[in-house]
Amino acid sequence: MGLGFRLFARPIIALQDSERAHSRALKLLKLFSSNPFTRIPMRILFKPKKKIPITFLGTTYDHPLGLAAGMDKKAEALRGWENLGLGFIEIGGVTELEQQGNPKPRMFRSDSSNALVNRMGFNNPGSEKTAQNLKKHFDKFGRPNVPLWVNLGKSKLTPLDKSSDDYSTTFMRLWDYGDVFVINVSSPNTPNLRELQNDDELAKIISACQKINKKMSQEKNSNLKPILVKIAPELDDVQLKLVVNTAMKSGCDGIVATNTTTTRPVPNSKSEEKVFSQKGGMSGKPLKKLSTEFIKKIYLMTDGKWPIIGVGGIMSADDAWEKITAGATLIQAYSGFVFEGAGITKSIVKGLQKKLDIHGLSSLQDAVGLSHKIEDVE
Repeated sequence: MGLGFRLFARPIIALQDSERAHSRALKLLKLFSSNPFTRIPMRILFKPKKKIPITFLGTTYDHPLGLAAGMDKKAEALRGWENLGLGFIEIGGVTELEQQGNPKPRMFRSDSSNALVNRMGFNNPGSEKTAQNLKKHFDKFGRPNVPLWVNLGKSKLTPLDKSSDDYSTTFMRLWDYGDVFVINVSSPNTPNLRELQNDDELAKIISACQKINKKMSQEKNSNLKPILVKIAPELDDVQLKLVVNTAMKSGCDGIVATNTTTTRPVPNSKSEEKVFSQKGGMSGKPLKKLSTEFIKKIYLMTDGKWPIIGVGGIMSADDAWEKITAGATLIQAYSGFVFEGAGITKSIVKGLQKKLDIHGLSSLQDAVGLSHKIEDVE
């Protein structure tokens, strides 16, 4: 299916505006998963046949690959992602207030370099409408069969010194629906947002969310929800250590490495130069090495004892294996779905199983951080 996508579907997508193509793909995914005549073939074609289970914060996932934030901001196609066989789904970013995002055009694609540049600006219905939409979905279809993650962003109109209220309000409104929550203080497309990665501001946000977490847990007589923090790949080593230490001391359960990058590779053509010159965050293949290096650093900083979610440039099983052996327990794809199509999940899961067989490993858990262990032996 990957070859078919590259030969036929991708050239058609390349002719369309990136954001429109994205919107149409979501609508088609929602449509195809809405009835058994198309839903069953979807499962047969795209859902991995075997499981390679891995445990994350006490929950066993069928396999480590999930959907990264930004792909389904409004939680429009939850059933569709399930039927594509993903291990988990992350929706959002969701902000307290509804917002339209930045002016269009705001999403740009370079097929030659497998790169996307976006400056979307957290366009989403806001926390109240998102909660209402999720309630309708849950009432009609039940909870998703895979863990549902929620990416929390800051409203553009909210002053930085009120950020903790913004994040914690969204967290409270969506607490019932999410299984894991990700505090996003690293999007490059909301003015000054990355300033919230400094230790004092980050601690305030995490503390406010933790208070809501305890309150809701007691009211609902339920377990606390895991809280993660998502970081930018532009942090230097000192900043990274501060963020990691602050997040750990504040009770965060793990870290997502990384968000999109504001750096750019050297363009190889005029078309690449046109895309790379756009303002915003870049995802896709050019981010792969940078995000993997961050995973390695965090793994070493925390002695491999703090869960890491790897995201950035995952297009194949080799890319996924690289992230896992660098120290990631779970991984996420975004651009991979754009450039490789819906078959990427099945391809990666199948490829990871082969990697385990080649290395004589009985569990994917044994592969987490493997590259560090091999280096130590050598």
